[in-house]
Amino acid sequence: MKTAEPVRRGSGDAPTHPGLLGRPLDFISEDHLRERQICALIDAIALAAHLDRLSALTVLRFLNEELNVHLRDEAEDLFPLLAKRCTAEDCIESAINRIRIDQNEALRLLPDVRATLADCLDAGSDLSAEGRAMLTSFAGHVRRHLVAENAILLPIARARLTRADLARLSAHMRARRGLTQLSETPNAE
Repeated sequence: MKTAEPVRRGSGDAPTHPGLLGRPLDFISEDHLRERQICALIDAIALAAHLDRLSALTVLRFLNEELNVHLRDEAEDLFPLLAKRCTAEDCIESAINRIRIDQNEALRLLPDVRATLADCLDAGSDLSAEGRAMLTSFAGHVRRHLVAENAILLPIARARLTRADLARLSAHMRARRGLTQLSETPNAE
């Protein structure tokens, strides 16, 4: 009998490996680790005397290529599945509403965060005090919703979602990324 290999936690330094899409809650958890790493990078950019171009490019790539699809995974699939499966005692709607408040505030700031970083990169300039404050605020909102998702939503999802729910979530997440078949992680990894 073949035993499953232990899952190693990623560093958050790169996009989440598509091989985890077969375990959508683990994939979302890894995406959260990636978001936390990006928030740390945003904080470092905001505190630095001079703009680190590579860090700013890394953040922009994340914001432009990864964040939207992750938020859609949650808003279009995870949140509705939780609302469907949870009991009244789970108070899931209240938790989701709290998370959405911080997500919405981060999304409100997102165009300005992108523009500020892009403008600094284009001009070869450093961040203004206003730009630094905006980046810090953005990272704070992202962190707050991550804490609630990791502490409340994911544990409840692991307890309440059915195998069929997880298969559906996985299929939608793969489709959202343009992947038609489940990508398997090679045994060598």
